[in-house]
Amino acid sequence: MGKSLLDLIKNLPRNIWLSETVRIRKIENDDDLWYAVAECNIFPEQEELVNPAGFSIGRAYLAPNDNIPCVICKADGERIGFIVFRKWSGSDQGFNWSYFIDQKFQGMGYGKAAAKLAIKILKAADPQMPIKLSTEALNTNAQNLYQAIGFTKSDELDGDDLVFILH
Repeated sequence: MGKSLLDLIKNLPRNIWLSETVRIRKIENDDDLWYAVAECNIFPEQEELVNPAGFSIGRAYLAPNDNIPCVICKADGERIGFIVFRKWSGSDQGFNWSYFIDQKFQGMGYGKAAAKLAIKILKAADPQMPIKLSTEALNTNAQNLYQAIGFTKSDELDGDDLVFILH
């Protein structure tokens, strides 16, 4: 891939970043950053299943052109989650994201809406690029969600994580 992920998404139209129920926007200020690393909480049993926001923001510090940390908001602008868009770090090309929804907003459809919106954003950036998502083998909720929105489980592993792909 010649262009960085940041180059591919920075000029996307604003309407690409919203759906009827959620919108995604790059972390813009200290309030967004504080929300992502300190206020957006997941259930304790989920903590081993996802990368913490601070880790993803650290990756963005080290490689800012290929790691784009964002907040997930309801349509009214209230922050409800965190997502980071990334280039796939495996041996082949692709896009990736890691995300979670605050425990107060789980089970309301926001996770699925955010995942569908993430697909819309990444496909607008490069419609030919596959999207690959990795998940812990024990994270059956994520696996079921990914399959419900069109991903298929591949034979590839990301370390010991399962990999799902959307072409």
